[in-house]
Formats: sequence, C-alpha cells, structure tokens
Amino acid sequence: MRLLSNQLAGLLLLGACLLPVAVRAQSVVYPAETQPPLDVERDPVRSPDAADNVAVKPGLPGDLTAAAKGTGELDKADGRYTLRRDVQEVVLNTTVLDDQGHLVNDLTRDDFHVFEDGVPQAIASFQHSDTPVSMGILVDNSGSMRSKRGAVSTAALDLVRASNPEDEAFVVNFSDEAFIDQDFTNNLNKLRDGLSRIDARGGTALYDATVASADELSKGAKRPKQVILIITDGEDNASGLTLEQTIRRVQDLQGPIIYCIGLLFGDEGGGHEARQAKRALQLLAQETGGIAYFPRSLNDVDAIADEVARDIRSQYTIGYHSTKPAALGGYRAVRVVAHAAGAKRNLNVRTRSGYYPKASSTSEASAGEPVPVSKGSN
Repeated sequence: MRLLSNQLAGLLLLGACLLPVAVRAQSVVYPAETQPPLDVERDPVRSPDAADNVAVKPGLPGDLTAAAKGTGELDKADGRYTLRRDVQEVVLNTTVLDDQGHLVNDLTRDDFHVFEDGVPQAIASFQHSDTPVSMGILVDNSGSMRSKRGAVSTAALDLVRASNPEDEAFVVNFSDEAFIDQDFTNNLNKLRDGLSRIDARGGTALYDATVASADELSKGAKRPKQVILIITDGEDNASGLTLEQTIRRVQDLQGPIIYCIGLLFGDEGGGHEARQAKRALQLLAQETGGIAYFPRSLNDVDAIADEVARDIRSQYTIGYHSTKPAALGGYRAVRVVAHAAGAKRNLNVRTRSGYYPKASSTSEASAGEPVPVSKGSN
C-alpha cells in the first residue's frame, strides 16, 4: 500500500505542481547518483516528465528512435504495448456521437478535420480499434462516502469487467491523503481488495489525488492510452493544489482522459457545495476529453460505469504534427470536426481541449524536478 503524500514540489512560474508519492510509515530513500553507461542514448535537455528522461539502448523495446518513425503501429512485447509514432506528434483520443447521443463507430480518416488555434492540421495517423488502456480508479474515501462505498465498488469492478481484458488498473482511495491501495493489475480479486479498504473519514483532496495519479500513469503505465475514473460525492476541501493547477499538470502530461461520477444527490449544503463540485468535475472531464456524470441515485452508478467502458473502447485515435513550431511554447487549443459521408450536419465530437507542447515544458512546466518515489508495504 503506498501513500500519495501531500508534500508538493516547489511551484514554478505558473504555479502548478507535481504531487509526490510516498509510502505509509516508511521514509523516502533517495538513490545514489550514478553515471549512465556511454552506450545509451539520452536527451541532453531534461523533461519534467520522468518517463521522457529514461535512457535507452538503440534497438531495444522503448527505443525512441523507433518510436519517432511515426508508423502509428501498436506493438506488444513482454506484456507492454508501444504505440510507435513520432515523438512530436499530437495524439487525440476522440469520441464521436450522433444527435441522439449514440456512439458513431463507422467513420474513416477522411471524415475528420483537425484544427489547432483555428488553423487546419494534416492528419498524420488514424486508428479506430479497441486499444488496451491503463486506468487509475480514484474513489473518494471521506466520511460522507461510507454508505455509498458498496455500490461504488461494485460499479467500478463492473466497469473493469466490461473493459478490454488486457486493460490494467490501479486503485486510489483518497480523503485528506491519497493511498494507492492496489497497484497496476487486471486481476479482479486484487482490484476488489483495493476497493474494499475503506476508512471513510477526513476531507476530500481530489485535486492532489488526481495529479498524483496522472503522474503515476505517466511513469508506470504499460498501455498506450491512459484514463482516470474519479468517483466522489463532494467538493475538494483538502488539496494543496487548485483546480486550474490540476488541469494544467494533466495538460502538461498530454493525458490522461478523465471521467467523473459525481454523487451529488445528497448535498446538504444548500446546493452551493454541489454546484462547486459539479463545475470542477465538468472542467476536469471537458479539458481532457472525458465526460462527467451526475446520477440521481446510487442505482444509476452501475449503468454509468458500463457506459464509460463503452466510450473508452469506441474512441478514434488521431495524430497530427502541429504547423506551429514546438519551440514557440504556449497553450494550443484543439478542435476536431467530424461528418459522415452525405450527412448535412456535423457530428458531436469530444476530445481534449488543448495541450502544451513538450518543447515548452522546460520553461513553462508546472512541476519542476520529480520527487523520488519510495515503494514498500504497510
């Protein structure tokens, strides 16, 4: 069991942070500095994303020289999926719905148009397949959730059952602090055990838990697409991060997609807390290409979980190379338009709203140097 601690790295210019991950009842041990061997390739400019700084030997799995070929092909080796594409390619996981809200699954590359800051972009890669995902399941463990945890755990497990069998997931239970109670696995029994660890006390550090989980995905995910599912019943009241800093950090990582289930039907604060919580969940989902659901009762949660699983498995993956040099930095607004052949009206498209190019991360990143992760058992 690992603790996602509330100690944060120093805020940089735009004030966003990387939430460190620590272990319950165990001190952080910093590894001794070592000189990498000379027969590996390393990027001379360090990225704030730890996964980008891993040295690799040419020709081995994970070799960025192979990934930079831009083939857009999905390879599997030693249980790890690698989506081989240009490292400068912007990747958009996109959901398309018709006017009735039904998923549209029969479109081709020519049916899509991509715009960045209003400028048309040429689609470099296109894929529509049930790609395995790495998922973080974040469940509110505050005191108000005690009576709801049974139904929530059942729905989360049903979502995993309805997902691709090769998906992997980890479980984070959060209140004032966030604990990884089950690391990456596709074993239902292990996930059930992780979801059953209920303290149901304290406040709601939703933003801190989201950033820590996004960083956990960027470092440890074995699947090419990442997703976070958040289930909560109230407004964040315990995080060191703000909503804006949380969204910025996820955008810096260029992922994951966030889906939210807000159990706000029992709000006792006269509606103010529910409105604030609803706005936050909607923005987290909207800015990352996901969707926020607000069931009227616990009886609706299981059906929503099934809908989330279908949504994830039905997405189109579109890649393009920006016409704007990455060195210019700054936020890039993205819009995707889709229309079926012969259709008079555009379809409804959902994808992330924008991104920060990797080249700008050194000067504009939200987190600075990553804090070491210490692992162990309780």
